[in-house]
Amino acid sequence: MKSALLVAALVAWFCVAHGATDATDAQAILAASDAVRNPSKPFGVVVTLIEYRNRKQADGNTLEVYSKADSTGGHYRSLIRFVNPPRDANKLLLKNGNDLWFFDPASKASIRLSPQQRLLGQAANGDVVTVNLAKDYKAELLGEEDVTDGERVSRHCHKLRLAELSPDVTYNHIDMWIETGSARPVKAHFYAESGRLLKTAYYRKFQPQLGTERPTEIVIIDGLDPNWVTVMRFSD
Repeated sequence: MKSALLVAALVAWFCVAHGATDATDAQAILAASDAVRNPSKPFGVVVTLIEYRNRKQADGNTLEVYSKADSTGGHYRSLIRFVNPPRDANKLLLKNGNDLWFFDPASKASIRLSPQQRLLGQAANGDVVTVNLAKDYKAELLGEEDVTDGERVSRHCHKLRLAELSPDVTYNHIDMWIETGSARPVKAHFYAESGRLLKTAYYRKFQPQLGTERPTEIVIIDGLDPNWVTVMRFSD
């Protein structure tokens, strides 16, 4: 009887410990992927957004983004200035934690925005500001898979399920594929609270930028209409 209880206790301990390790590993994998996407020091980048409908360009704009990680909480503070088209030039977005504000110099009005609101095509406000996913989501490791990346190359990846930690983040939950070994983000599915697939993103064109190779382009595909595509390009 005592030996049976001992075995049961050891099995329970192993399950709890193994689950804790998986959770820790998943969060560490996500944090490593964040480090690939975002430099740890303050930085600036030009973001060009191009919207395509049925492979024809429908719209576009250019933004200048300046970001700095908050040393106390790890979230990013970002200032986004609209450059093009001329009608939007010098309009501003300010992100502090998960608070997002819009300023129009013409009316001198400031209004609070939701990160979920569309900025252009499939790109939401929350997609263009710098985001530390490991601070906003709880990661669960679902396993490993071979997936085809945005340049049609097969990559062996960790598959993570990210669940929101607060309701003011951009997406309710995310499935993310992160390459084993390199921690490069490869692909992501973004979901609404209802479980509907909102969009699919591919991270590609990795280039040396500020100390490591980072994605310089993200291709975002609508969850319902695959012919509605938005390309985000990062430069300078």
